[in-house]
Amino acid sequence: MLVDSHAHIGAPRFDSDRDKVMERAREAGVSLVVDVGSDLESSKKAIGLTRQYDEVYAVIGFHPHNASRMINGDLETLAELSQQPKVVAIGEIGLDFYRNLSPRDAQIESFKRQLGLAEKLGLPVVIHSRDAQQEVLGILTDWAGHSGQDKPLGVLHCFSGDIELAGRYIEMGFLISIAGPVTYRNSHAVDIARDIPLEKLVVETDCPYLAPHPYRGKRNEPSYLSFVVEKIGQIRGIPSDLIAEQTANNAIRLFRLASYLKGVL
Repeated sequence: MLVDSHAHIGAPRFDSDRDKVMERAREAGVSLVVDVGSDLESSKKAIGLTRQYDEVYAVIGFHPHNASRMINGDLETLAELSQQPKVVAIGEIGLDFYRNLSPRDAQIESFKRQLGLAEKLGLPVVIHSRDAQQEVLGILTDWAGHSGQDKPLGVLHCFSGDIELAGRYIEMGFLISIAGPVTYRNSHAVDIARDIPLEKLVVETDCPYLAPHPYRGKRNEPSYLSFVVEKIGQIRGIPSDLIAEQTANNAIRLFRLASYLKGVL
Protein backbone atom coordinates (compact mmCIF):
# COMPACT_ATOMS: atom_id res chain seq x y z
CA MET A 1 0.00 0.00 0.00
CA LEU A 2 1.28 3.43 -1.00
CA VAL A 3 -0.08 6.80 0.12
CA ASP A 4 0.75 9.90 -1.90
CA SER A 5 0.56 12.42 0.93
CA HIS A 6 0.81 15.51 -1.29
CA ALA A 7 -0.36 15.83 -4.88
CA HIS A 8 -1.99 18.39 -7.16
CA ILE A 9 -4.04 16.17 -9.44
CA GLY A 10 -6.48 19.05 -9.86
CA ALA A 11 -3.81 20.93 -11.80
CA PRO A 12 -4.70 21.85 -15.40
CA ARG A 13 -1.89 19.61 -16.64
CA PHE A 14 -4.08 16.63 -15.73
CA ASP A 15 -7.29 17.88 -17.29
CA SER A 16 -6.89 15.87 -20.48
CA ASP A 17 -6.17 12.47 -18.90
CA ARG A 18 -6.95 12.58 -15.17
CA ASP A 19 -8.91 9.31 -15.20
CA LYS A 20 -5.98 7.51 -16.82
CA VAL A 21 -3.56 9.05 -14.32
CA MET A 22 -5.66 7.74 -11.45
CA GLU A 23 -5.93 4.33 -13.10
CA ARG A 24 -2.13 4.14 -13.40
CA ALA A 25 -1.86 5.11 -9.73
CA ARG A 26 -4.09 2.21 -8.70
CA GLU A 27 -2.11 -0.18 -10.88
CA ALA A 28 1.10 1.03 -9.19
CA GLY A 29 -0.31 0.27 -5.74
CA VAL A 30 -1.19 3.82 -4.70
CA SER A 31 -4.25 3.37 -2.49
CA LEU A 32 -4.73 6.98 -1.31
CA VAL A 33 -3.93 10.38 -2.82
CA VAL A 34 -4.11 13.62 -0.84
CA ASP A 35 -4.91 16.48 -3.22
CA VAL A 36 -3.71 19.85 -1.94
CA GLY A 37 -5.24 23.24 -2.68
CA SER A 38 -3.44 26.55 -3.13
CA ASP A 39 -6.37 29.00 -3.11
CA LEU A 40 -10.15 28.88 -2.90
CA GLU A 41 -10.62 27.70 -6.49
CA SER A 42 -8.16 24.82 -6.27
CA SER A 43 -9.40 23.91 -2.78
CA LYS A 44 -12.94 23.61 -4.09
CA LYS A 45 -11.64 21.55 -7.00
CA ALA A 46 -9.85 19.24 -4.55
CA ILE A 47 -13.11 18.69 -2.72
CA GLY A 48 -14.78 17.92 -6.04
CA LEU A 49 -12.11 15.32 -6.78
CA THR A 50 -12.86 13.57 -3.48
CA ARG A 51 -16.36 12.94 -4.81
CA GLN A 52 -15.08 11.76 -8.17
CA TYR A 53 -12.42 9.36 -6.84
CA ASP A 54 -12.87 7.23 -3.75
CA GLU A 55 -9.15 7.25 -2.96
CA VAL A 56 -8.75 11.04 -3.00
CA TYR A 57 -8.81 13.28 0.09
CA ALA A 58 -8.57 17.07 0.15
CA VAL A 59 -6.38 19.66 1.84
CA ILE A 60 -7.61 23.25 1.59
CA GLY A 61 -5.89 26.60 2.01
CA PHE A 62 -3.89 29.45 0.52
CA HIS A 63 -0.34 28.78 -0.68
CA PRO A 64 2.12 31.58 0.21
CA HIS A 65 2.29 32.48 -3.48
CA ASN A 66 -1.40 33.39 -3.25
CA ALA A 67 -1.32 35.06 0.18
CA SER A 68 -1.95 38.54 -1.23
CA ARG A 69 -5.14 37.25 -2.87
CA MET A 70 -6.61 36.23 0.47
CA ILE A 71 -9.35 38.73 1.30
CA ASN A 72 -11.79 39.32 4.14
CA GLY A 73 -14.21 36.43 4.30
CA ASP A 74 -11.88 33.84 2.76
CA LEU A 75 -10.94 32.40 6.14
CA GLU A 76 -14.61 31.91 6.91
CA THR A 77 -15.09 30.25 3.53
CA LEU A 78 -12.24 27.85 4.29
CA ALA A 79 -13.90 27.05 7.61
CA GLU A 80 -17.13 26.23 5.78
CA LEU A 81 -15.32 24.11 3.20
CA SER A 82 -13.55 22.21 5.98
CA GLN A 83 -16.89 20.70 6.97
CA GLN A 84 -17.14 18.85 3.67
CA PRO A 85 -16.49 15.12 3.87
CA LYS A 86 -12.88 14.05 3.21
CA VAL A 87 -11.29 17.43 3.97
CA VAL A 88 -8.36 16.34 6.14
CA ALA A 89 -6.02 19.32 6.65
CA ILE A 90 -5.31 23.00 6.09
CA GLY A 91 -2.62 23.66 3.48
CA GLU A 92 -0.50 24.11 1.83
CA ILE A 93 0.39 27.11 3.92
CA GLY A 94 3.68 28.69 4.89
CA LEU A 95 6.30 31.04 3.50
CA ASP A 96 8.16 31.22 0.19
CA PHE A 97 10.87 33.87 0.22
CA TYR A 98 12.49 32.42 -2.90
CA ARG A 99 9.92 33.59 -5.43
CA ASN A 100 8.17 36.20 -3.28
CA LEU A 101 5.06 36.07 -5.47
CA SER A 102 3.22 37.66 -2.55
CA PRO A 103 4.77 40.30 -0.29
CA ARG A 104 6.44 38.81 2.76
CA ASP A 105 4.14 40.62 5.20
CA ALA A 106 1.10 39.21 3.39
CA GLN A 107 2.59 35.72 3.49
CA ILE A 108 3.23 35.89 7.22
CA GLU A 109 -0.26 37.21 7.97
CA SER A 110 -1.93 34.57 5.79
CA PHE A 111 0.21 31.83 7.36
CA LYS A 112 -0.63 32.83 10.92
CA ARG A 113 -4.34 33.24 10.21
CA GLN A 114 -4.57 29.79 8.64
CA LEU A 115 -2.62 28.22 11.50
CA GLY A 116 -5.19 29.74 13.81
CA LEU A 117 -7.98 28.27 11.71
CA ALA A 118 -6.40 24.81 11.79
CA GLU A 119 -6.09 25.02 15.57
CA LYS A 120 -9.73 26.07 15.89
CA LEU A 121 -10.86 23.20 13.64
CA GLY A 122 -8.54 20.60 15.16
CA LEU A 123 -6.99 19.85 11.76
CA PRO A 124 -3.34 19.18 10.91
CA VAL A 125 -1.42 21.54 8.64
CA VAL A 126 0.61 21.02 5.47
CA ILE A 127 3.60 23.37 5.50
CA HIS A 128 5.44 24.93 2.56
CA SER A 129 8.83 26.45 3.43
CA ARG A 130 11.30 27.76 0.89
CA ASP A 131 14.18 30.10 1.69
CA ALA A 132 12.36 30.98 4.91
CA GLN A 133 13.53 28.27 7.29
CA GLN A 134 14.08 30.42 10.37
CA GLU A 135 10.89 32.42 9.89
CA VAL A 136 8.76 29.29 9.46
CA LEU A 137 10.47 27.62 12.41
CA GLY A 138 9.78 30.61 14.65
CA ILE A 139 6.11 30.82 13.69
CA LEU A 140 5.52 27.09 14.06
CA THR A 141 7.38 26.93 17.37
CA ASP A 142 5.03 29.53 18.80
CA TRP A 143 1.95 27.87 17.30
CA ALA A 144 2.87 24.33 18.32
CA GLY A 145 3.45 25.42 21.89
CA HIS A 146 -0.28 25.93 22.50
CA SER A 147 -1.88 23.64 19.93
CA GLY A 148 -3.03 21.08 22.49
CA GLN A 149 -3.19 18.23 19.92
CA ASP A 150 -1.95 14.74 20.77
CA LYS A 151 -1.73 13.58 17.14
CA PRO A 152 0.75 14.82 14.52
CA LEU A 153 0.39 18.59 14.16
CA GLY A 154 1.18 18.50 10.48
CA VAL A 155 3.86 17.82 7.92
CA LEU A 156 6.76 19.72 6.43
CA HIS A 157 6.00 19.10 2.76
CA CYS A 158 8.92 18.32 0.44
CA PHE A 159 11.32 19.07 3.29
CA SER A 160 14.38 21.08 2.25
CA GLY A 161 16.16 21.59 5.58
CA ASP A 162 18.95 19.65 7.26
CA ILE A 163 18.75 16.81 9.76
CA GLU A 164 19.03 19.15 12.76
CA LEU A 165 16.04 21.19 11.59
CA ALA A 166 14.08 18.01 10.87
CA GLY A 167 14.74 16.89 14.42
CA ARG A 168 13.38 20.13 15.84
CA TYR A 169 10.17 19.75 13.87
CA ILE A 170 9.81 16.13 14.91
CA GLU A 171 10.18 17.14 18.56
CA MET A 172 7.39 19.67 18.03
CA GLY A 173 5.04 17.01 16.69
CA PHE A 174 5.45 17.29 12.93
CA LEU A 175 6.18 14.66 10.31
CA ILE A 176 8.69 15.09 7.50
CA SER A 177 7.81 14.46 3.86
CA ILE A 178 10.18 13.34 1.11
CA ALA A 179 9.50 13.62 -2.61
CA GLY A 180 11.18 12.96 -5.97
CA PRO A 181 14.36 14.97 -5.28
CA VAL A 182 15.61 12.15 -3.04
CA THR A 183 16.31 10.28 -6.30
CA TYR A 184 18.45 13.10 -7.72
CA ARG A 185 22.23 12.98 -7.63
CA ASN A 186 23.75 14.68 -4.56
CA SER A 187 20.33 15.40 -3.09
CA HIS A 188 20.24 16.81 0.46
CA ALA A 189 17.16 14.64 1.02
CA VAL A 190 19.35 11.52 1.23
CA ASP A 191 20.47 12.44 4.76
CA ILE A 192 16.88 12.99 5.83
CA ALA A 193 15.74 9.72 4.26
CA ARG A 194 18.53 7.82 6.01
CA ASP A 195 18.55 9.36 9.46
CA ILE A 196 15.09 10.39 10.65
CA PRO A 197 12.94 7.81 12.47
CA LEU A 198 10.86 5.90 9.95
CA GLU A 199 7.70 6.48 11.99
CA LYS A 200 8.12 10.24 11.38
CA LEU A 201 8.34 10.00 7.59
CA VAL A 202 5.76 10.30 4.83
CA VAL A 203 6.25 10.30 1.08
CA GLU A 204 4.74 12.37 -1.71
CA THR A 205 4.97 13.19 -5.38
CA ASP A 206 3.97 16.89 -5.34
CA CYS A 207 2.78 16.08 -8.84
CA PRO A 208 2.80 17.46 -11.47
CA TYR A 209 6.11 18.82 -10.13
CA LEU A 210 9.39 17.19 -9.04
CA ALA A 211 9.20 13.96 -11.00
CA PRO A 212 11.71 11.39 -9.71
CA HIS A 213 14.53 9.92 -11.73
CA PRO A 214 14.17 8.56 -14.43
CA TYR A 215 11.28 10.93 -15.24
CA ARG A 216 12.95 14.12 -14.01
CA GLY A 217 11.83 17.11 -16.07
CA LYS A 218 8.59 15.43 -17.14
CA ARG A 219 5.12 15.67 -15.66
CA ASN A 220 5.00 13.85 -12.36
CA GLU A 221 2.05 11.70 -11.29
CA PRO A 222 1.06 9.52 -8.31
CA SER A 223 2.12 6.28 -10.00
CA TYR A 224 5.74 7.45 -9.77
CA LEU A 225 5.65 7.38 -5.96
CA SER A 226 7.18 3.90 -6.02
CA PHE A 227 10.48 5.38 -7.24
CA VAL A 228 10.66 7.54 -4.11
CA VAL A 229 9.88 4.60 -1.84
CA GLU A 230 12.38 2.33 -3.59
CA LYS A 231 15.12 4.94 -3.23
CA ILE A 232 14.46 5.37 0.48
CA GLY A 233 14.60 1.60 0.90
CA GLN A 234 17.98 1.54 -0.85
CA ILE A 235 19.28 4.36 1.34
CA ARG A 236 18.15 2.69 4.56
CA GLY A 237 19.03 -0.84 3.44
CA ILE A 238 15.56 -2.26 4.06
CA PRO A 239 12.85 -3.58 1.73
CA SER A 240 10.80 -0.92 -0.01
CA ASP A 241 7.62 -2.75 1.07
CA LEU A 242 8.43 -1.85 4.66
CA ILE A 243 8.93 1.80 3.68
CA ALA A 244 5.61 1.79 1.86
CA GLU A 245 3.75 0.22 4.78
CA GLN A 246 5.20 2.50 7.47
CA THR A 247 4.83 5.73 5.49
CA ALA A 248 1.26 4.78 4.60
CA ASN A 249 0.44 4.19 8.26
CA ASN A 250 2.08 7.50 9.15
CA ALA A 251 -0.01 9.37 6.57
CA ILE A 252 -3.19 7.68 7.79
CA ARG A 253 -2.41 8.86 11.32
CA LEU A 254 -1.38 12.35 10.19
CA PHE A 255 -4.60 12.96 8.28
CA ARG A 256 -6.84 11.04 10.72
CA LEU A 257 -7.99 8.71 7.95
CA ALA A 258 -8.64 5.57 9.97
CA SER A 259 -12.34 6.34 10.42
CA TYR A 260 -12.73 6.87 6.68
CA LEU A 261 -10.99 3.64 5.79
CA LYS A 262 -12.92 1.13 7.89
CA GLY A 263 -14.06 -1.60 5.57
CA VAL A 264 -12.36 0.02 2.56
CA LEU A 265 -8.77 -1.20 2.69
